[in-house]
Amino acid sequence: MAGTEPARFREGGRHRRKLMLSAMVAGTLLAVPALSAATPAANTADAAPASATPSTPKPTVVLVHGAFADSSSWDAVISRLERQGYPVIGVANPLRGLAGDSAYVSSVLDTIPGPVILAGHSYGGAVITDAATGHANVKALVYIAAFAPDQGETGLSILGRYPGSQLPPALTVRAFPGGQDAYVDPADFRQVFAADVPAGKARLMAAGQRPVALAALAEPSSTPAWKTIPSWFLVAGADHAIPPAAEEAMALRAGSHTKVLDDASHAVLVSHPDATTHVIEAAARATS
Repeated sequence: MAGTEPARFREGGRHRRKLMLSAMVAGTLLAVPALSAATPAANTADAAPASATPSTPKPTVVLVHGAFADSSSWDAVISRLERQGYPVIGVANPLRGLAGDSAYVSSVLDTIPGPVILAGHSYGGAVITDAATGHANVKALVYIAAFAPDQGETGLSILGRYPGSQLPPALTVRAFPGGQDAYVDPADFRQVFAADVPAGKARLMAAGQRPVALAALAEPSSTPAWKTIPSWFLVAGADHAIPPAAEEAMALRAGSHTKVLDDASHAVLVSHPDATTHVIEAAARATS
């Protein structure tokens, strides 16, 4: 008897200590949620790196296609810009008349609250020249093998001053109610518009081209935005639609930052998407 009592006592003591330890652990675990709930903001703030700062959002790039094309002509450029984090809008240019087309693009600009880089190809250059006027959020104009007219100039008058365009004799005209549409004859499309684009791709572009109303090419431009907004110009050195000499003269007049691609056709945005994207990004970096 005397030998077993101490054993039972020791066993009972160990049991009581286990119960006390379990109670302490349970109490601690129950207290943790209450403590965490009481100070979530402090814990979150402590966890954030002291050097973290919000990044500056990139400008929205608005792309305006020209005649005999649609917004899909910008596809390769859009994919590259989006990979670099730029928001992009490819505007469906109506191609009905310079004043109306410019007003439409201007209405799109009205919906964009932040800074904009506005780029135009071909006839789209005339459109952005008028559309950007009065928009303080347009930080740069980018002309891609484009018209950059002065006040009172038309696309046709510019082509008339600089010899070498193969476009006028390649046009096919079809009447529509209230006017006439101009198409590039599919037989001439690749030579005039897209000489450095693979033949299969050029055939698809010719078949799916959007015509421009002849009146749009003959409508005079208004006050040019390039007089107050910095501009960049990509000259297509082998352009058979707008003569390279005309593009270089317009770029010089506008004081544009100019890059010349000697072997590029009028469809330079399709055949040279990297170079086209680099010019747009240069404008964005310089004006941010």
